Amino acid sequence: MWKKIERASYQALKGYFDQQPYRLSIYSLPSLIAWGEGYHTAFYDFADDSLILSMEERTNGEVTRYLLMPISRELWAPTWLYELAQATGIGKIRFVPGDYIKTVNEDSIWPWFEIEEDRVYHDYVYLTSDLAELKGNRYAGKRNLIHQFTRDYVEKGRVEIGKITSEQSAECLKFLEAWCEERGCNEEGINKILLCEKKAITAALETIEELPWRGLYIKIDGVVSAFAIMSVLNREMGVLNFEKAFGRIRGLYQFLDRECARQLFFDLKYINKESDMGIEALAEAKRSYEPCEMVKSFTLTAT
Repeated sequence: MWKKIERASYQALKGYFDQQPYRLSIYSLPSLIAWGEGYHTAFYDFADDSLILSMEERTNGEVTRYLLMPISRELWAPTWLYELAQATGIGKIRFVPGDYIKTVNEDSIWPWFEIEEDRVYHDYVYLTSDLAELKGNRYAGKRNLIHQFTRDYVEKGRVEIGKITSEQSAECLKFLEAWCEERGCNEEGINKILLCEKKAITAALETIEELPWRGLYIKIDGVVSAFAIMSVLNREMGVLNFEKAFGRIRGLYQFLDRECARQLFFDLKYINKESDMGIEALAEAKRSYEPCEMVKSFTLTAT
């Protein structure tokens, strides 16, 4: 019987996610919990020693259901995945990592599933050291913007940087409201995605100390003007789940991004900045930071 993944589920599921093998950002347990307050909700069940996951997505008044990859110590063969699809009556498995496709080989998948590459859900991955140091000509523009922000704000003693705790949650939520007003979060088009994200961020801030988030805020003249929240995905990689800054303050976003790499990902080799969801402006911003790799995402549809 499917159960919703929510705050109360964390302790029961933590052990599975601590050892999960996937590098796609969706397999972050805190993120699944937070986004459950938005337009998609994750569910779980158990099968022997495996954790079975499904997702319910609500778009344009319609509800669709699909499976995610099971989490287990043993890699699931395509035949097992097919049996799972048949047993649950859910014929699609989404967010199948490219690593899995390579490992089991496409030839072992085709008899059971059609394979479709989901380009808009490929994750952008960066070396933490690249984003923390911003060395070389490729990052010259970023360094220049940071220099301007440092000159205009940091060197004048106007900036405070700190770890987000429950004490700062209310201030961060106030900033989020202002940011959403600036960006026009509403129920239409791309802005609907922003509204759903707002709900997820609110859930993350409300559980900032209850769940294993890491958060960083930046205050300018005593007012929160930017923040970021991440979660650890595996031993080498973390996910930058949420990153917001006032666009009107020149260099603030670039400064925040660098500080995230230095202060939130200090013990991790890679930063996963999630996908661009097919939004060209977002894709352009992510490409500008020179990813070292794209973690591909696929959908398997049972034949």
